[in-house]
Amino acid sequence: MRDYRSLAAMAIASLTCLAPALAAADVVSDFYTGKTITIWVGYGTGGGYDTTARLVARHYGDHIPGKPSVIVQNVPGAGSLLAANNLYNIAPKDGTVLGVFSSTVAMMPLYEDPKARFDTTKFNWIGNLHRDTLSCGVWKGAGQNIKTLEDLIAAKQTVVFGSDGGDSAPLTRWPLFMKNVLGANLKVVSGYKGTREINLAMNNGEAGGSCGMFESTVRSSYMNDFKSGDLVIFVQTGFNRNVELFSSATNIYSLLKTQEEIQMAKLVFGPAEITRPFAAPPGVPADRIAALRKALMDLTRDQAMLDEARKIGIDFDPTSGEQTVADFAELFKTPKAIVEKAMIAATKQ
Repeated sequence: MRDYRSLAAMAIASLTCLAPALAAADVVSDFYTGKTITIWVGYGTGGGYDTTARLVARHYGDHIPGKPSVIVQNVPGAGSLLAANNLYNIAPKDGTVLGVFSSTVAMMPLYEDPKARFDTTKFNWIGNLHRDTLSCGVWKGAGQNIKTLEDLIAAKQTVVFGSDGGDSAPLTRWPLFMKNVLGANLKVVSGYKGTREINLAMNNGEAGGSCGMFESTVRSSYMNDFKSGDLVIFVQTGFNRNVELFSSATNIYSLLKTQEEIQMAKLVFGPAEITRPFAAPPGVPADRIAALRKALMDLTRDQAMLDEARKIGIDFDPTSGEQTVADFAELFKTPKAIVEKAMIAATKQ
């Protein structure tokens, strides 16, 4: 009889603990039933952010309590800064509007850029759909058989790296960091309209290299050039992670000599690993944020969504909302002196 009473007590205790969670789920479900969630994408139609967001929108609602509809609205402007500013300042704070914008934009408050009218650490980060690894490549060894970053450092002829002339971290800041910190023999030439145009310039000899090469982009858009050996990936930038596809490329952290250089490099290269972050504005109730975070992680295990993603060349290497919060928090704890040195290293021509 004692055993039965113990089991009954345990069952009652379990139900008592479970009740608040079930009640919270019911409250979230009641709120979202019949509603529409809008995902603001900080770029125009057809690009990687837009394509990924539209794929997510087709399946996300199935995993959110109440099964709301999910739609995408493009809010292009200033490299996704407009979407970030709007999400923080004018979006309803009820969980019906989410935003997707670049991690480069999310870093702007750290550099005290007045155009960023938000506090990155106060966004409700829902998660990061993909941790991609960026790299830099040269065309046909830049005429000097360059295969590694060490080769570029030792190059006798200066290699031209194409840039869009903006504040793009990969296209502008990355090659300048390699030049100013490691002595790479290169110069950055602006005036191009992104990686496709730079790739064409490399084909016709106007430019020798580019630093806008995500692993996913190489696999989807430049695989033929890569396999033929015309596009040589000479450096990759993952911290404590190497991409097998770029196995012959130098990991930039392997050449950094001091802890200060490593901290600077994390600021310059690290945000790119937060490749597809999803955010909600501050002030959204905690139970809805928890449900949205869980739904996003559940979505990345949804076989129907994964099958559709595979057909259009989209990969997912997700991190949770909690981890995304921690990743940004770690970057924003960097001492101001290091931030200033990193900015100089990544912007000085």
